[in-house]
Amino acid sequence: MSNVVLEKVSRVFGDFVAVDGVDLRVSEGEFVTLLGPSGCGETTTLRMVAGLEQNTGGRISIGNEVVSDAGRGLFVASERRRLGMVFQSYAIWPHMTVFENVAYPLRVRRKSAAEIRDLVGKALRLVEMASFAERPAPALSGGQQQRVAIARALVFEPKVLLLDEPLSNLDAKLRLQMGDEFRSIQKRLGMTSQYVTHDQAEAMALSDRVVVMDRGRIQQIGAPEEIYRYPANRVVAAFFGTPNLLEASVEACARIDDRRVRLNVVGKGWRGACESASEIRPGQAVTVMVRPEDARIAPHDAAHRDHELRWSGQIAHTIFRGPTRSVVVQTGYGRLNVDAPSFGDFSVGDNVTVVVPQRSAWAVPEQASTAS
Repeated sequence: MSNVVLEKVSRVFGDFVAVDGVDLRVSEGEFVTLLGPSGCGETTTLRMVAGLEQNTGGRISIGNEVVSDAGRGLFVASERRRLGMVFQSYAIWPHMTVFENVAYPLRVRRKSAAEIRDLVGKALRLVEMASFAERPAPALSGGQQQRVAIARALVFEPKVLLLDEPLSNLDAKLRLQMGDEFRSIQKRLGMTSQYVTHDQAEAMALSDRVVVMDRGRIQQIGAPEEIYRYPANRVVAAFFGTPNLLEASVEACARIDDRRVRLNVVGKGWRGACESASEIRPGQAVTVMVRPEDARIAPHDAAHRDHELRWSGQIAHTIFRGPTRSVVVQTGYGRLNVDAPSFGDFSVGDNVTVVVPQRSAWAVPEQASTAS
């Protein structure tokens, strides 16, 4: 296996900057996902690693080999980079059987018949498709075609596996199942993998690290839980789920430990304590992120406790979602979204208090810049 290193990598199309100075290191055996809204540059970044697009700035290395260096005019063709690739469309050839689809990369590399038989058999067993070897490709379901595409990408033992939204054509249940199965295969093989998706839940479930991109730039890199709980800026906070993003200003600041700072903040008709990654001077504007699942609804006259944020208001409406109930509370600040227990007694018009523990409220500077 090999690592992948991008150093100040850019891609410009005329006046449009698709990727802007990306620095990223994917370690051997690591699963890293590029995540962001459509047009943020993640697919272009993956295609530059694949050699399907040529970077106009910076350098890309796979293992110990520099495969593209814009400054030196160096560009190694895609077929010489020894990469496995799985795309959104699967690109399964309909005129071939499952066996022939998976064997194709080996035939191109002129492997012997015995090697092809052995390697294809091993790849199909890995994705639990050995019994379908002689089936025509058009007779497969979407999930089966996806497995064949993965087997074909792995059959020649590539240095790195690149995947561009490989699950997006599947229904929700199969998408979840195939994602779990693929992650299990990746862990077993220790295969260095770089993945692109727009699905936040998928990125968090599959990845060792997530790279959040926006407008061609990296906004934050970190473990899924770190990205979700402790976003570096408002862009990252807003991208995951449907958080409450509250404008406030800092009244006081005190360090808790090496990673966290306690802030006393004041907003429109509310004040309280939250946490942040860095010290922020009094008077500075911040955005306080409160995720709906971290808020709870208490009676209107509930006793106040230290280290809590509180808003009083009325329930505006509720939506039953099975495991949870989405409750919207109209407060003096505005509307707050709360994920409450589905069995709770919540009626429109009830006077309630929304309560959030200090540790569950996370603040970022209003003008936070990109992070790496």
